Amino acid sequence: QVQLVESGGGLVQTGGSLRLSCAAPRTIFRFKTMGWYRQAPGKQRELVADSTYGGSTNYADSVKGRFTISRDNVKNTVYLQMNNLNPEDTAIYYCKGGIAWGEGTQVTVSP
Repeated sequence: QVQLVESGGGLVQTGGSLRLSCAAPRTIFRFKTMGWYRQAPGKQRELVADSTYGGSTNYADSVKGRFTISRDNVKNTVYLQMNNLNPEDTAIYYCKGGIAWGEGTQVTVSP
């Protein structure tokens, strides 16, 4: 049963921006670290960014300065603002809360 629902993926050109959203049930969102992960073809799933309930954040080195994670603790939603995208960012992006995962949303960056 899918409980985390991602949206906002798509196709964008190099240098473009996208904002991903992940809506979660309160039982998953409340007091938990929420994170974004990604998996490119032929590669392992990797952490992109995460945020504690109190707002502390952590980023992969490859996205620092370009991506921003934020969360709305009233709407039980976590966001990933992605700027200055490049083809290496092409992947399926997954939302994670606690032990729950979303189904993923495809992000494709064209040269």
